[in-house]
Parts: sequence; structure tokens; C-alpha cells
Amino acid sequence: MIRGVRGATTVKHNNAEEMVDTTKELIAEMINKNNVRPEDVAQVLISVTEDLDATFPAKALRLITGWAYVPVMCMREIPVPNSLAKCIRIMMTVETSLAQDQVQHVYLHGAEVLRPDLKNKG
Repeated sequence: MIRGVRGATTVKHNNAEEMVDTTKELIAEMINKNNVRPEDVAQVLISVTEDLDATFPAKALRLITGWAYVPVMCMREIPVPNSLAKCIRIMMTVETSLAQDQVQHVYLHGAEVLRPDLKNKG
């Protein structure tokens, strides 16, 4: 079955190193919580809010062993007024045997406010 695994995090500064490190932390948590293998990933979409432009957070994926051939794309999030600032969101499309309600979405560093209904899941 094909499933989407969501994740989001925030950074304190529009800084390339912080963006890559924080994105790598988020991706690693998504991988670990859902037992994701790179060969089971169709694509990874990463969006950033308009206040982040220091680097492409997709660079983080390339730092993870075995993930060099996973297709990844960055894009800008819709600039909705009063939305969560300095936010990096990820949608990972994976083949998995997990049921939809078993997928563990990951929200770190204040991004839990995006999906408080999932806060205690997993």
C-alpha cells in the first residue's frame, strides 16, 4: 500500500546549517518511527515557509546513507497570514504494510501545533 508520512519542524534562524541539521533530524525520526527503507520511497516533498531561503533543506536527505537515489523536491509553502513561522514540512510517499492509522507522523520543535490531534499518537 502507498501511504504518505507527514512531518514538520521549525528552526530559530534562516541559517543553512540549522535548516539542514533540523531537517535531517526530522527525516531520521520519520524513518525510524515508520521503518522506512529508501527503496520503498517514491518521493519526498519538502516545503518551507517564505521566511526560509538560506538553503535547500533537501540537502539533509543526501546526508543519510542509502538515500542518494530517492527523488526529493523543495518548494515554498503558501504564505497564509499568521501561519507557523520558519517551518519546514515534509511529505514522504512510501510503500508500507502499515494501515493509515498506524502511520506515525512526526512534529518537532513547536510544529506540534499544526496537528495537535496527532500529538500523543505513537
